[in-house]
Amino acid sequence: MATVVELRPAVQTSRAAPRGDEATQTALRAARLPRYTSYPTALQFDAAVGPDQAAAWMRAVPADEPVSIYVHVPFCDTLCWFCGCHTRVVNVRGPIEAYVRSLVAEIEMVAEMLGRRHRVSHLHFGGGSPTILEPGDIDLIFRTLTRAFDIGTDAEIALEIDPRDLDPARLDAWATAGVNRASLGVQDLDPEVQKAINRIQPAEATAQAVQELRARGIHAINIDLVHGLPHQTVDGVIATVDQVLTLAPDRVALFGYAHVPTMKPHQRLVPEHALPGAVERLEQAEAAARRLIAAGYAGIGLDHFARPEDSLAVAQRAGRLRRNFQGYTTDMATAILGFGPSAIGDLPGGYVQNTTDVRAWREAIAAGRLGTVRGVAVTADDLLRRAVIERLMCDHAVDVAAVAAGQGRDPAELADAFAQLAPLEARGVVVRDGWRLTVPAGMTPDVQRVATCFDAYLNPAVRAMVAAE
Repeated sequence: MATVVELRPAVQTSRAAPRGDEATQTALRAARLPRYTSYPTALQFDAAVGPDQAAAWMRAVPADEPVSIYVHVPFCDTLCWFCGCHTRVVNVRGPIEAYVRSLVAEIEMVAEMLGRRHRVSHLHFGGGSPTILEPGDIDLIFRTLTRAFDIGTDAEIALEIDPRDLDPARLDAWATAGVNRASLGVQDLDPEVQKAINRIQPAEATAQAVQELRARGIHAINIDLVHGLPHQTVDGVIATVDQVLTLAPDRVALFGYAHVPTMKPHQRLVPEHALPGAVERLEQAEAAARRLIAAGYAGIGLDHFARPEDSLAVAQRAGRLRRNFQGYTTDMATAILGFGPSAIGDLPGGYVQNTTDVRAWREAIAAGRLGTVRGVAVTADDLLRRAVIERLMCDHAVDVAAVAAGQGRDPAELADAFAQLAPLEARGVVVRDGWRLTVPAGMTPDVQRVATCFDAYLNPAVRAMVAAE
């Protein structure tokens, strides 16, 4: 039976949210736990999986199965200091033209490995800034994709948009290509916050982009917001949410800023003294969630909100919500093909990731081999644990016995996880009824802690510590 979950704020912690040290610990816990957009997580990827293994896994994709495609465009025309994506700034055409030539060759190579023209259920362009591409680039990429794959009229074709990159010719090209969902990066509309992250984007630019998209028949609009940025306050975040609501988006994503300057050196340009603390971040997230819920949006998983009639909310109510590297999705494809530098694929044998180095990726493609440099093989045990973790992250509830039966497995194989759950159960973080687990409405942020109990790659001592905190 499908699991129907209560619609509730995705980041609400309790009827009266904790404050002081307790709130700090809640926020810090959530920040450092895996977000489980995959299992095994990307931390388990290593160089044991290379281009030959990736090619073998691609050839194993069932001929009658639809596939999902992710295309990574690794360029922007300006550097946003808060960004954690794999991208680089270019202001000339040469690198983009070279990238497009290699992308076309990569698509053709993969299509040959697959051996047939697979149907595509979902196509997503991310970055970087895909809207940096010129109309000619867009046309060439889509002509290549439609020769290699069967992109039906029912396929969702999603595009990540930087409203500052748009012009009528680019918009026309994307619309002609069949884009039917657009995600606009907004982050925050306060000029002081925008200056601190080097992303100057007036509210008028975002509103104009939404208007132009809808005028071209692209009506499914997502807005991405970020909390925890320098100079942000609760009142400021609410003001941004209120402005965004006037645009009537179908979905809103509310992400927490991850300040990791040791991994992303350009984040050193972010004024650390202006970053909100853990308690303030939690208050910002809670306030934004309350505002969105009050406006009629359904809380989806950890950090998404959708209109009740949107396909994401419909899938959640039916227990069909999915989670992958693009976050929460309705895509039911069992294989994801990743194209471009840093792109990740999910194949029958495991996960694969291309090199993040654009030049190395192009050299690999020119040599007639995939750009895969790391990944991880997925075992039968991984598949069982992945299914349980996905349901927890999507529904905040899971019938472990039903999941195990669906794979011809015994739920007792996960006895280690249930032993780890005991401290969380004792404190009401999770409720157990036989093999069925439910994370109560007030404990949503702790769903990641529940999921870690099923993560066999975490050191048992670490799993115990997370559960006991």
